[in-house]
Amino acid sequence: MSNIDGVSVKILFYRETNKCFIKPFAVIISLILLSILSFLLAGCSSGSSVRPGALAENSWAPHTYQALVRLIAGNSVPGKQSEPELKPYAVFDFDNTLAINDVEEALLIYQLENLAFKIKPENIIDVLQTGIPDVHAYFKEAYNNKAGEKVTTAMVARDCYNAYRYLYDHYVGFHAGGTASLEDIKKTEEYKEFTTKIRYLYEAVNGTFDASVGYPWVTYLFTGMSPQEVQILAEQSNDYWLNNGIFTKITWTSPENYSSESGVVSTSFKTGLRFVPEMQNLVATMMQNGIEVYICSASFHDVIIVSAANPKYGFSVPVANIFAMRLKKDNSGRYINQYDDNYFQTQGEGKSKTITQFIRPAHGNSDPVFVAGDSAGDYNMMTDFHGMQLGLIINRYRNDTMKTLSQIAAQTIGNPDARYVLQGRDENTGRFRASEKTILLGETREVLVRE
Repeated sequence: MSNIDGVSVKILFYRETNKCFIKPFAVIISLILLSILSFLLAGCSSGSSVRPGALAENSWAPHTYQALVRLIAGNSVPGKQSEPELKPYAVFDFDNTLAINDVEEALLIYQLENLAFKIKPENIIDVLQTGIPDVHAYFKEAYNNKAGEKVTTAMVARDCYNAYRYLYDHYVGFHAGGTASLEDIKKTEEYKEFTTKIRYLYEAVNGTFDASVGYPWVTYLFTGMSPQEVQILAEQSNDYWLNNGIFTKITWTSPENYSSESGVVSTSFKTGLRFVPEMQNLVATMMQNGIEVYICSASFHDVIIVSAANPKYGFSVPVANIFAMRLKKDNSGRYINQYDDNYFQTQGEGKSKTITQFIRPAHGNSDPVFVAGDSAGDYNMMTDFHGMQLGLIINRYRNDTMKTLSQIAAQTIGNPDARYVLQGRDENTGRFRASEKTILLGETREVLVRE
């Protein structure tokens, strides 16, 4: 560790062919110090040194860690911080990239368990059917009910309306004349019917229709809320899951003896949430070294603002640098169930379009030097920019288009010129592993990539 202009600098790596030699004779201490100073300033190591902070190794896969160190060292520009258009920049997905699990999906469960809705009963069918190309089209076979019968969006929406009508009239939290506490209302069949079928609908819509239908669908459940109300709810959800969430899988099943059109259905989901310390440190280190950090997420904008900008969650990304799904508002400033078409859907091609239209112009139309993601929704932004120097893939052992990039990353492990690197995690503990291999939830064996 050395000190230059009051800044501690750590030399992270050296190139074997570029060593500095000091003759053992006729050398006084001042010349030794001068040589060390020259070594640091001239970049005698490969790339420039990481200033003012160095990336902590923690539980990074070793080769992935070295690739990140090289990327930061090669793009560190603290002297150009006053000229934004000259700053390199990095783009991160959020869910399952900066976090273990999905803040939007965690919020959906929190919203259901606390009946945190501002939708009028007479509007809920319309909200639940928003954006569905054919509400009478059958879901895929995997979403048949317990009796093996096919199910449609319209059927489930009407079931949800019937249960919600009861809840709205009886639960004190809706302020519609009801007197039942949340504890008491949770004992009712209507509560079990409503919560299960909303979560089932989220799963069936996403599993049956295109991502452009499924991804924004969950955001329509914020209809009637103000941005502040959504942000308060998101913070409550984050705090709940961070403090109480166990990494496991839970299944809900709708009531057996309850009259409904769609019948008995089940839905399963993962619980647990953690904001990854290694990613918190990576974001901070990049910003300390003059690399601008952006978030491009398929979750709702207010939810990501809370998760990525609130300092208590460890990222402190500027709100202006956060891009995510958005809804239109009514004249009173409350959300309505219409996507805001002033913005692209921040999934798939929409992520690349968002970067091109809203981010590149602020950086002299240059490409991101770094992109991080985990799934098919990130594939485009990890392949569309030729100037990208490194793509970080959080290894979820995916079988979608991310599998192709993961295979490339696996074949180039240890190659200093690798364009893609993998980072493994243990889904049972919600932590990174010092390996490219991942341990999936409920399993003990480690896996690298699918064939």
